Amino acid sequence: MAYRRTESVEIKLRDKRDRILMAVRAVVGEVGFRGAQVATVAEAAGVATGTVYRHFPSKGELFAEALALNAQHEVDVVAAVAKSDGPAAARLADALRVFARRAVRARRLAYAMMAEPAEPEVEAARLVYRRAFADVFEGMIASGIAAGEFPAQNTRAAAACVMGALNEGLVGPLAPNGATDIDEPPGIDSLIAEITAFCLQAVSARPYSEETRP
Repeated sequence: MAYRRTESVEIKLRDKRDRILMAVRAVVGEVGFRGAQVATVAEAAGVATGTVYRHFPSKGELFAEALALNAQHEVDVVAAVAKSDGPAAARLADALRVFARRAVRARRLAYAMMAEPAEPEVEAARLVYRRAFADVFEGMIASGIAAGEFPAQNTRAAAACVMGALNEGLVGPLAPNGATDIDEPPGIDSLIAEITAFCLQAVSARPYSEETRP
């Protein structure tokens, strides 16, 4: 007869797996992907290193799943802002500010999730969630076009550009420099306001074409 796991065994396995993923978040939040080791994650999770590898075949897969878990939570937060009441421009501005402010509050983790060089699996997961954020922004841009707030434009391209501006605008200030998450980067409030203004101006401006270029 084939062995079948009992419900209690399944719960214990899921619990260990969840603890490992949460441990990745804690460790990466302190030392980034480059500094994180599987043994350190195992210690933080209270399990043996071999247990980590039983759940995750490689370091890359472990870190990629941890990134996906954290990124999906952030996507959900931004999506909740997008679904709130009010004009599309106001919702888009709020979503950009929420994204940026949450990144600043966990700057070491945010930098790792957004830009730190890592295994190919992590890079692949990062691209998936950049697109997921862009999808949320695209919905708000499309809503603004329908309401006459924004001019007609390629919403997918515009949303990708908004995500790119947001990501690139924050990467420098979030990069590790010996500061802690408690220490906000100098001038960060002004920077967030400027990034938000740039993105709103980009989707609100008169469409550019070869015929109308200066």
